[in-house]
Amino acid sequence: MAVDRIRLRGIANAALSSATFGFAPLFTLLLLAEDFSPFEVLAYRWGVAYLALAVFAAAAGHSFRVSRPQVVPMLLLGICRAATSLCLVFAYKNMASGAASTIHFMYPLFVAVVMMVFFKEKKSLVVLLALAASITGAFLLSWESAGSGNGNPATGILCASVSVVTYGLYIIGVRKTKVSDMDPVALACYVMGFGALAFIICAGIFGDGVRIIPVSDYRLWLCVAGLALPATAVSNMTLVYAVKQAGPVLTSVLGALEPLTAVILGVAVFHEPFTFRTFAGIILILAAVTAVVLKKK
Repeated sequence: MAVDRIRLRGIANAALSSATFGFAPLFTLLLLAEDFSPFEVLAYRWGVAYLALAVFAAAAGHSFRVSRPQVVPMLLLGICRAATSLCLVFAYKNMASGAASTIHFMYPLFVAVVMMVFFKEKKSLVVLLALAASITGAFLLSWESAGSGNGNPATGILCASVSVVTYGLYIIGVRKTKVSDMDPVALACYVMGFGALAFIICAGIFGDGVRIIPVSDYRLWLCVAGLALPATAVSNMTLVYAVKQAGPVLTSVLGALEPLTAVILGVAVFHEPFTFRTFAGIILILAAVTAVVLKKK
């Protein structure tokens, strides 16, 4: 019974992580439209998220202890997570955000294959069918926007494809390396702090640094807050909990809620059309998520 409760909490955390992560394209594109560089966007995203989560972790009494064997895996996970964000920003700049999100959503297949091949995880027909259904649904959801991107589509496809590998390795690493024993909130905090520092340095090397947003510019600060808090701090913290409680494959399958969130925001904010393909994609994703949630261990 205790195992079932832990797994149920993992499912809830995975759903919350993927749903909040779906806000990232919206706020990223809004900041890029204001002529912010990718490194500036990510410096604000990870910097504000790090500060918010550090305050929360300290107030809640979370342990920031790191053992020597955990240092290298933690740094490698930080690199993977930062690389994922950077690749996705460049993908959004060079192709339609829906198409980029679709390619990125191939990471559950990557995770499932790696877990089954290298970690001998038991093969499950339900999980494989759910993966196929959710990925098909994601393609249907973003089909309408596939040809509306600007820039170099080949660069966008390459960047989105790299994000599949880096994000998949991050999810697997959280469960299968020494950091699995770390406090989940502390781990997310360290990863975001590393990413913020890296992006601030890159903004200075490859540009004019990070511009300071005036306090009075509430619209830009709302975009930063939306990107940093739900789409980064909440998403990363709940992701770590989900991987620990429900496992990498189940967490990845429930990532189907990411494109679903993107579609809802697109219809509500940008008045994008709600077509039969959109409806069919949502049904496939919800069916896949329901099947995995109801599947007995």
